[in-house]
Amino acid sequence: MSELGSIDNPVKFKDQDYDALLQKCLKSAALFSDAVFAANPSSLGIPVDPDPKKAVKWLRPKEITSNAVFVEGTMGTTDICQGQLGNCWLLAALSCLTMHPTLFVKVVPSGQSLSESYAGIFRFRFWQYGEWVEVVVDDRLPVREGRLLFSYSRTTNEFWSALVEKAYAKLIGSYGSLKGGIISEGMEDFTGGIAYSLPVSSRPPRMLWRGITAALARSSLLSCFIHAASVKEIGTVTSEGLIKGHAYAITDTDKVQRTSEEVLLLRLRNPWGFVEYCGPWSDKCKDWDVIDNAQKARLELAKVEDGEFWIGIEDFCLLFNTVEMCSVNPDSMSGEASDDTATPSWTLSSHQGTWVPMCSAGGSRRYPRSFCKNPQFQMILSEKDKQREKKKKCTVLVELLQKYRRQKDKVNFLYIAFHIYKDKPGSLDQPFFSNNSPVARSGKYRSIRSVWRKVHLEPGSYVILASTYRPNQQGEFFLRVYTKTGNIQGFQDFPCTNNYSVMVMSKPVLPEDQFRVQKWFDEKAGSDDRVNAVQFMNLVNSVLEKDYELPLETCRQLIFGEDTGGRGRLSRAQAEKLLTSLRNLQSIFFQFDEDSSGTMSPFELSLALNAAGVECDNVVVQLLWERFGAGEQYLPFYGFVSCVARLQVLFDLFESETNPEVKDKGINAVRSFLSKSANFFPSLNTL
Repeated sequence: MSELGSIDNPVKFKDQDYDALLQKCLKSAALFSDAVFAANPSSLGIPVDPDPKKAVKWLRPKEITSNAVFVEGTMGTTDICQGQLGNCWLLAALSCLTMHPTLFVKVVPSGQSLSESYAGIFRFRFWQYGEWVEVVVDDRLPVREGRLLFSYSRTTNEFWSALVEKAYAKLIGSYGSLKGGIISEGMEDFTGGIAYSLPVSSRPPRMLWRGITAALARSSLLSCFIHAASVKEIGTVTSEGLIKGHAYAITDTDKVQRTSEEVLLLRLRNPWGFVEYCGPWSDKCKDWDVIDNAQKARLELAKVEDGEFWIGIEDFCLLFNTVEMCSVNPDSMSGEASDDTATPSWTLSSHQGTWVPMCSAGGSRRYPRSFCKNPQFQMILSEKDKQREKKKKCTVLVELLQKYRRQKDKVNFLYIAFHIYKDKPGSLDQPFFSNNSPVARSGKYRSIRSVWRKVHLEPGSYVILASTYRPNQQGEFFLRVYTKTGNIQGFQDFPCTNNYSVMVMSKPVLPEDQFRVQKWFDEKAGSDDRVNAVQFMNLVNSVLEKDYELPLETCRQLIFGEDTGGRGRLSRAQAEKLLTSLRNLQSIFFQFDEDSSGTMSPFELSLALNAAGVECDNVVVQLLWERFGAGEQYLPFYGFVSCVARLQVLFDLFESETNPEVKDKGINAVRSFLSKSANFFPSLNTL
């Protein structure tokens, strides 16, 4: 079976299995009703109209029109018309998709019908952060005053586009969550490609036309729009019949011969299905009168108000500001025409990550104390590109996407960016990032779903650091890195080192502590001359300051880290060693509790662990915080002790590991080790 998350084996959204649900409905002769995305106001995600005449009804296609079909004839760009929802960005992307059958069938699997094996259930597939997800929906659609409320087809009895829109709304959370967006989001989710913007002014008109033609030939999706100077300008119609702040799909390019002049044309589509361009080369323009019928037939010129029209490249460059492209293959992203028709090969590495407030959400370089705490990914580039290029370096394309920011009735994108640094021996700490400049970056922090950059680097070791502009902002992200064929790309974990025994445990026992332990054991120890966890807790808390006393659970964790022969009771020597270690840990805690609050933040935790001789990457620190921070923003002393105790168990287990495969993975195979430690000590929860 194909890998889970591939197009042939997509992840089942909300664990809904299309085949099983279809067979169940066919067997019971009942139409599917989706309880996950129910026919109610919550799924609409928009305010309810108080006028009873405008109440929304949820109807199946054949309840709307008796001759309803999934597809009428073939799917085309004019099938899709925008309803009463500001999601032109999504529908423009869908219009682009219809021009590429091999891509289209990935999103809209074939064999679906409103007649054969009909059970009121349909499935669609979307790319989501590194994997394909299959979304199942019923065919109940929102209707107001007898008409579809949202997307509809120009062919009134066709419903495939309305059902795609419903599936995507279910994936995101509601129809309302689709309001307002950037077309690149839809393009990426329909293809799994990388989307980016190209300013129209960055290319001379004819060069831009050649680049668009080449991109379309390589199955790239393209759109364009006119910038609106203000919110009030969005949706206004220009004298040429174009809409500001509105997404248009670029569906084709062609050229016609007018006497001795060659005219380069673009075909655009307005997702509204009406309001068309009325300038030169528009549907009813007299420019077409001098073009012979054969050329007009080839261009399928239709003088109807269907939202689709032709425009000359020179006028396009004067009227439009930005072209959005989405390329399935990174080689299609140059925007340049190419005679190379071979399919290039790329190596892809992808990584999931999180920004956790007070832990791994360090903010931008404007916050030097915490910037180093952002998630880091070490990249090894070992060989230059093999292509014949003047600058022989390693070609790398990096994209950072923030996840799940479009939810329910709001969109809340963080300002994000990534930086690439040349790795150097030593710790990647605050001094490193303060004293070294990045060799590449994504650009300014931007409040959009994804940022990307193609760079050319010398072979070597690099660090990619992903960050939000402000620190302590919660978020999840997906990072993907492409390298060209001929270069071997490797990602390595940052090493964790343990010098705890040297930094903390090697210090001699204080005479007064030795006396106290001996007296305590003489009075409290059992017949085996050992003390249990409760007795050890009382001993420790008689020494530590009152605000830094340890609870019983922490004392148990310390005992579990000792070789007690399975008895869970400490000897005199073990008690002396632990008491001395706790005094040293308390001194370290005081040193890094910079505000004297009696607690420390995750940023301070990492520094304190380093001072204790334990160097961990941000992933391990984050796991520790999630386990011992218990959702709080600050960690008390006993939580710090618990972190150190758990890490010692981790290192001991790793040192005793005999499996070569596990050894090769390194200490950062932390989750499996922590799970293993929990099996040894059932009273401890895993991280």
